Amino acid sequence: MNKHKLLPVTLLASTAVLTSTQVNAAGFQLNAQSATGLGRAFAGDAVIADNASVMARNAAAMALFDETALSLGVNMIKTDINISNASYSPSAGPAAGASFDSDYDNAGDTSYAPNLHLIVPLNEQFAVGVNLYSNFGTKTEFDDSFSASEYGGLTDVKSMNLGLSVSYRLNSQWSIGGGLDVIYGQGKLQRSGSKALGSQKILDIDAAGVGLGFNLGTVFELDNNNRFGLSYHYSPKLEAEGDIYYKGVTTADDTLFIPLPDMAEFSGYHRLQGTKYAVHYSVQWIGWSAFKTLESQANGTLNEYQWKDAMHFSLGATYYLNKEWTLRTGYMYDQSAQDQVTSVSVPDSDRQWLSAGFTYHFDKKSNIDFGATYLLGKDVSVTEKTEHVSELSATTHADALLMAVQYSRTF
Repeated sequence: MNKHKLLPVTLLASTAVLTSTQVNAAGFQLNAQSATGLGRAFAGDAVIADNASVMARNAAAMALFDETALSLGVNMIKTDINISNASYSPSAGPAAGASFDSDYDNAGDTSYAPNLHLIVPLNEQFAVGVNLYSNFGTKTEFDDSFSASEYGGLTDVKSMNLGLSVSYRLNSQWSIGGGLDVIYGQGKLQRSGSKALGSQKILDIDAAGVGLGFNLGTVFELDNNNRFGLSYHYSPKLEAEGDIYYKGVTTADDTLFIPLPDMAEFSGYHRLQGTKYAVHYSVQWIGWSAFKTLESQANGTLNEYQWKDAMHFSLGATYYLNKEWTLRTGYMYDQSAQDQVTSVSVPDSDRQWLSAGFTYHFDKKSNIDFGATYLLGKDVSVTEKTEHVSELSATTHADALLMAVQYSRTF
């Protein structure tokens, strides 16, 4: 490679890490623990305890079960990501100074997130549980028609959380619980320079790793129709190992240190006396500001972030129609984690969730749930720039459709 190409490719490699690995670092929070929760926008999900999936939000709620409970299901997440008003301008190479239209119709994808939850009461005080679900993940992919390919490419991040929990009933009103979370994460990131800059490969990461977190929670039962839940999840700094191609060099078995956000949630549930109606709500805090830097063992600090802590607020209602049917709905306002730093490969904005779902009870011990959410994002102005190489300005918009089905049974 001659010296005229070396500088642009080196700078492009740096830019690709700064923009794309925010997916690895910040991820995309997946509320995919259950179809039941999805149908009410996860309002009250840390305390309602209508099936075993509650243990993913609050281990203390396992104390509300007096029989072994099993839930298993799958969530489908279809994202619709569009890039508009996009202008790409290379400042190096033969096309320096030119401007290219970089609109892109859909960089989203369809993903599936399975989940499994099992709660086993040991006696009147203790219950234990095990579950498997996903908290973080995202995928965006731009094909060769995207003229600003150094800012797009492939971003594919998956995670899985194996939880082991225990609860203890202190008395008729108070319960506590906690557990360990074994988090496995896997990510693929690929970037290449635009055609105007020679289409050279500038970044190729395939890494995976495991981290250990924990969770704590409590439940307060005012009476049979009113209760509150509070939980906290500590997330680890994930160490992902793999081969990394960066700045023209492949480092075998490098390690990326990826901080994941802690989460805290307060929920309430209230069934209206003498009626078939219940209302419920949740407030969740997500510690996205943990993403100060992304570091590699071989390359040191790759990026400094400007992400911020975020909240979500949800309100829902349940209608217990009859012995066979339970209907639910919910609304959530979900704040963006991004602040000053934005990108086309990781589109994010404040979002609104519109949710509905139902349960059909086969009998007293088994049922099937269905939940659906339409997630509405906002337009976000994005400017990405690499000095002496290129610049992209665009507007991103991301919506999503989430659907889930789940089977639950007690023994």
